[in-house]
Amino acid sequence: MVANGPGTGADSMPQLNVLAQYTKDLSFENPNAPNSLGAQEVSPNISIQVNVNLRQMGETDFEVELLLEGSAVSGSNTLFKFDLTYAGVFRLQNILEGDLHPILMIECPRLMFPFARQIVADAVRAGGFPPLLIDPIDFHNLYRQRAAEVPPNLS
Repeated sequence: MVANGPGTGADSMPQLNVLAQYTKDLSFENPNAPNSLGAQEVSPNISIQVNVNLRQMGETDFEVELLLEGSAVSGSNTLFKFDLTYAGVFRLQNILEGDLHPILMIECPRLMFPFARQIVADAVRAGGFPPLLIDPIDFHNLYRQRAAEVPPNLS
């Protein structure tokens, strides 16, 4: 049996806790309905943009926003557009300073992604289309690309 009380080391272990997850903003547009709802002769061109934002709320608490924006276009017609900001509040304790930013920008969005993916799929389906199942996102690669453009900032 392992003791978890003060002084046993358990209180100094790195911790990542999810305090809340929520839809902060959701927009779905179906600008050409009902004409866009029929069978399409060619597969639509689907584009998706992903971004992650971060805001420190307290000494150990951070809000992480996962932004998903996308559209489906067939020829010159927009079938649908969506914009989702899905956020979470995370508490990080006993994390080394150098590890804090990568955890917030890689691991936190990775935890939130399946929920955001489901919200997008449901919105697209409610708009009259087959659900859009976004492929998994490599948040580590996204972090590296963004770090090359902008230095890390926790605020």
